[in-house]
Amino acid sequence: MLDRTRNLPNHSHHAMHVPRTMFTAGIDRYGGPEVITAHALPVPEVDAGEVLIAVDTAGVGRWDADVREGLFASRKPHFPLVLGYDGAGIIVKVGSRVRRLKVGDEVYSYNWENPKGGFYAEYVAVPADKVAPIPKRLDLRHAGAIPITGLTALQGIDDALGLKKGETIIIHGASGGVGTLAVQFARLRGARVFATASGKEGVELVREMGAHAAVDGKRPDVHDHARRFAPDGADAILALAGGDGLERCLSVLRPGGRVAHPNGVEPAPKKRRGMTLIRYDGISGVREFERLNAAVQAAKLRVPIAESYPLPRASKAHERLAEGHVVGKIILAVHDRSV
Repeated sequence: MLDRTRNLPNHSHHAMHVPRTMFTAGIDRYGGPEVITAHALPVPEVDAGEVLIAVDTAGVGRWDADVREGLFASRKPHFPLVLGYDGAGIIVKVGSRVRRLKVGDEVYSYNWENPKGGFYAEYVAVPADKVAPIPKRLDLRHAGAIPITGLTALQGIDDALGLKKGETIIIHGASGGVGTLAVQFARLRGARVFATASGKEGVELVREMGAHAAVDGKRPDVHDHARRFAPDGADAILALAGGDGLERCLSVLRPGGRVAHPNGVEPAPKKRRGMTLIRYDGISGVREFERLNAAVQAAKLRVPIAESYPLPRASKAHERLAEGHVVGKIILAVHDRSV
């Protein structure tokens, strides 16, 4: 998974021919996974402050499903809509104002607003400040799995919670794409980590990621296990899933403790007396990616891939997402043409 010999771009990438059209997975209407279909679309043009990336790997997350279902729909949506908000690949074209990046660079990116189309495509045009060189420890496949999840995990641990050495944290919903990274970042900061996870496989995985203790988040006695781990109460909770399990974990929070959750966790935790509640969004930018790269290196980050699908089977990836109990991160391998 780590420290693989990277497939560095050869010199042909510096003068790489970019075709006029590309294969994409997009939607012509809102709906279930079945609305994702193949489209041949023009390769997007690059503005002065943008780069064009030949996509290697695209991330798949519940936010993609929310967009597919029309949760963030504008009054006049522009179809076909190419999904995908993060991924990794090789820069094949740079805008006239871009100095920090160059053709041939291996990069990863998170760009929520994608007016020119998303990462479920052979090429994507992205503002340069939403793009960064991939971490040295990771190849394109694993770097492409973590822009959204890595930024969300690190900003939850560092910015929202301000986790400090020696503190005790409960990470609820720790076996998914964000949680598996959050466990490692919490350990990097010197915290004691109690994790709840999805099923036996999830519990095993989060222990591998470094959790000091882990239990299935659906256990009715999850709070008893958490209380034994933190008899004086937990200092902080990172809530990556809602529901009864989270409510039980909240009972273990010490007075004055902090709870953070990314927007989109449903049902969202409600503020209780004596509790600081922080809602946040993972954001991307030059500094944010620099911090993530440093943390990836320092934590010797491991990136668990749950499943990989070829781009033509993007709808199947969304079906798998809807089934739940995803242990790790689902990705699309853009150049895998097997169906």
